[in-house]
Amino acid sequence: MRWEGQKLTDDGGAVVPALLPLAGLVRTVRTPDFAGITFHEVTAKSVLNKVPPTSSMPFSWTINPFRGCSHACVYCFARKTHSYLNLDTGLDFDAQLVVKINAGEVLRRELSRPSWHREHVALGTNTDPYQRAEGRYRLMPGIISALADSGTPFSILTKGTLLARDIPLLKAAAQSVTVGMGISLALVDPVLAETIEPGTPAPKARLALISRLREAGLPCGVMAMPILPWLTDGDESLDRLFGELAAAGATGVSAGPLHLRPGSREWFMQWLSAHHPLLVPKYEQLYGGGSYASKEYREWLSGRVRVFRQKHRLTAGAGFLRNLSPAKEPAASEPAAAPVPTLSGSPAPHGPVQSSLF
Repeated sequence: MRWEGQKLTDDGGAVVPALLPLAGLVRTVRTPDFAGITFHEVTAKSVLNKVPPTSSMPFSWTINPFRGCSHACVYCFARKTHSYLNLDTGLDFDAQLVVKINAGEVLRRELSRPSWHREHVALGTNTDPYQRAEGRYRLMPGIISALADSGTPFSILTKGTLLARDIPLLKAAAQSVTVGMGISLALVDPVLAETIEPGTPAPKARLALISRLREAGLPCGVMAMPILPWLTDGDESLDRLFGELAAAGATGVSAGPLHLRPGSREWFMQWLSAHHPLLVPKYEQLYGGGSYASKEYREWLSGRVRVFRQKHRLTAGAGFLRNLSPAKEPAASEPAAAPVPTLSGSPAPHGPVQSSLF
């Protein structure tokens, strides 16, 4: 299914028996507007999450109004988190959604504490705050207002075009705090997007959202991840992606290869087997060392990304974490690309098996 405008009506939903024990569970509900999706509404005691210092993340605090995500991106690295609820990391992650219905109220209380030092807060780091459920629960206006009113800088990363609803609120917030906006978009082929991220707004809709944010005077970086080996890493695909991002007005782009962490790895490989079976052994070899593609491949892809980013005059780094130090980029004096890696018995990543093109 493709949710271009993510429109919906609110019929209140039908209460159904809870499918799992959850702290603070208020009710479990299904509604015809979200066919196949179950909402587990909970009252949270806290919504500010402290990021462990050992995580190497460029931020210290996060907020996730939801657990699980109806965007249903096959490659989503956050799938493993659903196993902590005794739910599977495949269909349950896509369809069993936990909603923190009191997020705005709790956040406002947390931000009012004398111990709060107004550190940067990142949203959209685990599950998307503007997935379709936000149209039903409207949690983000309360969250944005609480952050802005407390003088807390924040950033949002999303694939959801529902964000457009809150552009006036974001513009107002940007008058008093640093606001970073990021759109997640790593592929512009609508056919591939339909199969690998079926619940997201189409790439065309997200490109239009970038333009709307820029027209509103807000910066908008792009997280072009994951680039998919043999599927979206060819020169034609990267040229098209960076060209369309530049045309939309993106203020910066970060790009990197697919990560196959436990929980997402199994789900992605199942998808790959069904849609691109010839690539299965290639991925098994490329990711044989664990969650990350081989160092050789990562260096090669970094070089190709640098070439097309420079061609389309895009700034390195997504830029939505505006008040934080950006990730280190290779120096401009380095070679434009590392030697193209070749897997034994298969063409190089940009070879004949490349299909057109997150």
